[in-house]
Amino acid sequence: MISLEDCISMCGLSEKEVAAIAEHEHIPEIAAATLGRYLLGQSKGSDAVSRMILDDIRVAFAQGNVAHAAELVSALRHLHAEYPCVAGKA
Repeated sequence: MISLEDCISMCGLSEKEVAAIAEHEHIPEIAAATLGRYLLGQSKGSDAVSRMILDDIRVAFAQGNVAHAAELVSALRHLHAEYPCVAGKA
């Protein structure tokens, strides 16, 4: 049986990035890993993941959850390091 960790390691995203997608889309993490893999295969797909994480950061701040927002910022930084074309960078 394939575990969640296996799916995350195959999708091209970190565990935090997958968790952010799951949070944003209100889906289980295993489905978020699949969605993340799909998006990364699309033109500008990493931009879509970036927008999801940014939305999650805004929600966390609006709820006063600064610690969670900081975790999400860490995920966003990692995404930008792995996929430097994110948000128009080239």
